[in-house]
Amino acid sequence: MERKIPKKVDRKRFVRYKEGAEMYSMCQSKFEDMAKDAGAIYKLNKLVLVNCDIFEEYLETFRLTD
Repeated sequence: MERKIPKKVDRKRFVRYKEGAEMYSMCQSKFEDMAKDAGAIYKLNKLVLVNCDIFEEYLETFRLTD
């Protein structure tokens, strides 16, 4: 029997710091620092959003290969 892998169809493109930290299982301060380093921050007055597509590309640069 084949096992189907769920797709990320309902995934948000932009998230706030708290939600992003939960999504990527890290503390909020680490997520904020990495999002800033990735250049994935969008600021609209006091609202700050992180572009998950840009963040994930940056995150992939830390992948360990054998």
